[in-house]
Parts: sequence; C-alpha cells; structure tokens
Amino acid sequence: MFHSRKKQEVSVNLTPLIDVVFLLLIFFMVSTSFNRETQIKLELPQANGDPLETQPEVIEISVDSEGRYFVNAKPIVNTQLETLMKAINIISQGNKDLPVIISADANAPYQSVVTAMDASRKTGYFNFTMATRKPKESSQ
Repeated sequence: MFHSRKKQEVSVNLTPLIDVVFLLLIFFMVSTSFNRETQIKLELPQANGDPLETQPEVIEISVDSEGRYFVNAKPIVNTQLETLMKAINIISQGNKDLPVIISADANAPYQSVVTAMDASRKTGYFNFTMATRKPKESSQ
C-alpha cells in the first residue's frame, strides 16, 4: 500500500534579509552628500568698484545665461515683461523703499537684462544696482 508522506511546510526566514536591507538603507543615507541643485548658477560679469553692503530685505532679479528670470531665487513662469512686473510687485508688497539688485549672468542675452531694468522702472523702482564680481588678479 501507498503511504502518504507528510508534506513539510517550506518557509523562508526573511528576518536576515530585512536586516541587510535596513543596514544598506542606513549606509546610503549616511554616505550620501546633499547638493543644492536648485541654486541659480550665474557667472557675473567683472567690474572694479567697492562692494555694496547688502540689506536683509531686497528685491533681487536674477537673469541666467538662457534669459530666464528669478525674483529672490524664485523662478518666473515665462520671460514676459508683465509677468516679471507682477512678480516684483508680489515680492515688494508695495514697499517702494526696497533696493533692487539685478544679477545677470555674463552670457545672458542683453535684451533680458534690459527687460529686467525696464520691469523695475515700470514698477516704481528707479534706483537699482547691477551685481558684478571683481576681476581675478593675475600674477605675472
């Protein structure tokens, strides 16, 4: 006669696998370096002059090398003059005493810089500053 064998239940212990995955997760969290990729990369043009003292509250209009605008490091949805003027008004909240600093990349389109100056003028800011960097000293 045939004897029926008892079926052994097969089980896999997942505890060591979970431990290893948890340790790998901790390792990668600790060893990862966090970069600030959201910063605007600008290569400022060079100019001689004294550095300007910055105030805590300013309106900074940045123009990158592709002609995109950022007001206080917040990107603007398009490059239209009206959009830039609205962004300046939102940031300033009607305070016409805030200084305006225009930071344009050295390779930014000239029209984009002129549009930034025009937007600040049309929103009531007639005195603005252009951000530059000191030229590197050459040792000869």
